[in-house]
Amino acid sequence: MFYAIIGEDRAGSLAERLAARPAHLERLRALQDQGRLLLAGPFPAIDSPDPGPAGFTGSLIVAEFASLDAAQGWAEADPYVAAGVYAAVTVRPFRKVLPA
Repeated sequence: MFYAIIGEDRAGSLAERLAARPAHLERLRALQDQGRLLLAGPFPAIDSPDPGPAGFTGSLIVAEFASLDAAQGWAEADPYVAAGVYAAVTVRPFRKVLPA
């Protein structure tokens, strides 16, 4: 089943986000290589694909896991969590409808 992982950035965490980004992307690429990643990306803090110093307000990852517990465990081990980027992380079951 798919799960939506929503990370909400802590205010002022752009430097930590940038430092942890390579390790964060490595884990996402592993999911992609396993065919389990539906989508992933950040929420820009302003209406721009490149928000510059305005940074980001969080991230969305939708990926396949065996269970909610497995998805939560994966989310808790994210480098952004370890670096203090995320103030909160929510994991919810997700049902893909479209595109079919």
